Amino acid sequence: MEATATTHSTEAHTGSARILDREPLVLNNRSYSWITNRVCGIVENKQPLLWWILFVPSVLLTGLTVFCFAYLISTGVGVWGQKQPVAWAWDITNFVFWIGIGHAGTLISAILFLTRQKWRTSVNRAAEAMTIFAVMCAGLFPAFHVGRVWMVWFLAPIPNANAIWQNFKSPLLWDVFAVSTYFTVSAIFWFLGLVPDLATLRDRCKPGLRKALYGIFSLGWRGANRHWSHYETAYMLLAALSTPLVLSVHSVVSFDFATSVVPGWHTTIFPPYFVAGAIFGGFAMVLTLMIPVSKIYGLGDLITPKHIDNMAKIILLTGTIVGYAYSMEFFIAYYSANKFELQTFQLRGLYGPSTWAYYFMFGFNVFAPQLFWYRPFRHNLWVVMIVCMCVNAGMWFERYVIIATTLERHLTPGSWRVYEATWVDKYTFLGTFGLFMMLFLLFLRFLPVIAIGEVKGVLPQSDPHNDGHGEKGVQEEDLMNYPDRHVAKSAA
Repeated sequence: MEATATTHSTEAHTGSARILDREPLVLNNRSYSWITNRVCGIVENKQPLLWWILFVPSVLLTGLTVFCFAYLISTGVGVWGQKQPVAWAWDITNFVFWIGIGHAGTLISAILFLTRQKWRTSVNRAAEAMTIFAVMCAGLFPAFHVGRVWMVWFLAPIPNANAIWQNFKSPLLWDVFAVSTYFTVSAIFWFLGLVPDLATLRDRCKPGLRKALYGIFSLGWRGANRHWSHYETAYMLLAALSTPLVLSVHSVVSFDFATSVVPGWHTTIFPPYFVAGAIFGGFAMVLTLMIPVSKIYGLGDLITPKHIDNMAKIILLTGTIVGYAYSMEFFIAYYSANKFELQTFQLRGLYGPSTWAYYFMFGFNVFAPQLFWYRPFRHNLWVVMIVCMCVNAGMWFERYVIIATTLERHLTPGSWRVYEATWVDKYTFLGTFGLFMMLFLLFLRFLPVIAIGEVKGVLPQSDPHNDGHGEKGVQEEDLMNYPDRHVAKSAA
């Protein structure tokens, strides 16, 4: 009662409401110098043994991908398993899978930045890098899918001597424009955010090649007020430009299917369904990467349970949306009174030869994330990792179910067949994981995995109203300037 009375009297005296402490985004009241030393130390120090244990197999798997693509070029695209009527199979499945993985980076960087979600600062850099590497893996499949990969440049809208012009009615061309735009804007956005931290590494390096390269790519950054002003303006504009890409890119990818007349594809639910699924799978991959990185490099004070909890909630939300979309597909097939559409979904999910893939998809993408309704599960790293791995697998099965199993049962029953992937399909897909991991490990080795300047901006001492004190402990000046904060704590 005394605490309550004191609180009201303090509010009346100061004329302001109580100041309630937010959950800190950097634990243990870390200083600016600690953040700089810890993040830069990952680049400056020798890599742990586990880094090499992961890097060497990644390089070998990348070589496997190179071998598979070389074999495909020398032999023909028939070494992949697709045959009529399954003309699209693992190649386009893998393309859509990797494009979806890259969506979380733009969402964290652009949309959460525009909505002033400060918790994004510890994970946005890695998510942006993940976006670029995933899009690079995705672009390989449609390029080699055309068969004559040396003719892919004809997809670019440039004059040519053969008078072969682009067919803008082709979904393949839509993908070229969507993916290339997405990759370009994401790369520029990622590089712009790196500039202040590259300057920090430049200033800490000994003279040599590394210092020269950091100096070149830091663009003469000196941390002046004018530099920060221009940087924040450019970052805001790129964030605003990137935000429509989150919705448009995977919507365009979904048009590859939705604009056809194939039963099971010809539906208007695909664009929002694909976007929600891409964000769903992208956040799962961010957690899959960042939880081990946090443990290996001792970043637990920067990647806190708050960050993991927020991303787990987003996975729960988008997973529920994906589950709703799965249910609506069956309802639309029933309500449309189209017997071909209804039979397609019955063969896909009830009694077809590939229903096992549908059950894996539904179980991993709908049921597994429901564990995140419970806070203890969201704060248990083992549970979070298991759910995220289930989601990663489930999102691949989703694309496989949509593409391959739909084409297995086309309009002509005489052409029905069960798709079987070849060893080239399997090893090519496995090799892209090696390429992705190799690029991410090189990113950890040479560039700061966490945005140093942005993380410093969420510290309590960065608040001009904080008077230079952190949240840990109550100082005498805190009692003088914010007496109601101390009283609120006492009341609690």
